[in-house]
Order: sequence, then structure tokens, then C-alpha cells
Amino acid sequence: MEYRLARDSVVREYRRGRLSKLDVCDAQPELLRVARNLGWVTESACPICEVAKLVHVSFAFGPRLPAGGRPLTSRAELASMARSRDEVDFYVIEVCVECGWNHLLRRFDARVARRRPKPFRR
Repeated sequence: MEYRLARDSVVREYRRGRLSKLDVCDAQPELLRVARNLGWVTESACPICEVAKLVHVSFAFGPRLPAGGRPLTSRAELASMARSRDEVDFYVIEVCVECGWNHLLRRFDARVARRRPKPFRR
């Protein structure tokens, strides 16, 4: 499931002045830590601060995984987890480590991950 339309709506509302920077730049400290240490830097500039490059972070959620999800370090790890467990959901989040912008980009389950060769961008 893609969340691009919701993302674009939030950015548009921010640029129109209907949302403040505090409303949209609310990344949790743990998400920022994971983004700094495990994320994949993209070529896209942050839509809010327009300075830093966005970072994509991937998490797996499911039975026998930590309640806060398990951050994934590579495509190989995601593929391995998708092959071994049917009840895992994967989330890809874009994060700006400078201003704290974050938004869910996509969510998919293990069945989709097995069919799709590149479930998230690097």
C-alpha cells in the first residue's frame, strides 16, 4: 500500500500554512537514531526544510519481533525475513534527520515482498 497521496497532502497543507513545522517534523528519537545509523540516503531533498537529503528506513513487525519493530539493515535481510515468515509486515518510512520530518511511504506483507524484487529504494 502506497501512502504518497497522504504525504503530498501533508506537505501541501504545510506549505499553505495550515500546519506548522512542529506538526509535521515530529520524528521520535528512536526513529531518528535508526535513520542516522541504518537508513539509506536518497537523492530527494526534504520537502519541509529543503536542505537535507531524505533517508529511507525499513522496519519489520510481526510475532516474535520487538514491539517497536525490527529495523532492517539490507534488502537481503528483508528478503530472508519474507521467506521465513508469512505474518510479517514491512514498513518503509522517509525521514529527515535535520528537521525531523517523517512519513510512512509504503506498507507491504511478506507475500508481496517475495513477489517484488525491490520492495524499497536504496
